[in-house]
Amino acid sequence: MTAKEHLELYAAIKGIPIHLVDELVQIKLKEMDLKTYENILAGTYSGGNKRKLSVAIAMLGNPPIVFLDEPSTGKIYNLIKLGMDPKARRFMWDVISRIATKRKRSSIILTTHSMEEAEALSTKIAIQVEGSIKCIGPIQHIKNKYGNGFEVEIKGTLPTHEKLNELAV
Repeated sequence: MTAKEHLELYAAIKGIPIHLVDELVQIKLKEMDLKTYENILAGTYSGGNKRKLSVAIAMLGNPPIVFLDEPSTGKIYNLIKLGMDPKARRFMWDVISRIATKRKRSSIILTTHSMEEAEALSTKIAIQVEGSIKCIGPIQHIKNKYGNGFEVEIKGTLPTHEKLNELAV
């Protein structure tokens, strides 16, 4: 299915009146910068464009509460993080922030492992450990109470099979 077809399907599922669907779909495609991809199969999209489509689907009909799971940080597969490039991440953050603050029609609850993403998008943070909320509060309160230490990000290249074989000997 294409981005347009996905949005039309979810609009029908959400009960949006048929006479509003075409205009609403076009608004969401433009808002999420997916207009170029509206007639291209979604399975061929980059991870970032798939996330944009997911957020567009979630926002159809201005629901009062939207749940987003790591909307811009990506998932980790075999120790390789599949996230969005910085420009796409900033775009996604701007869209989510606009939805939450300027429109004031939807509250957004997001889950993330990234404090950077949480700080960019949240007014209140809850930290969960093994299924239980351990602390909740404004960002600055959490940082003051638990924010000692450093975050280290290391980037490297994967070794070739030849190099691994040399090291194994």
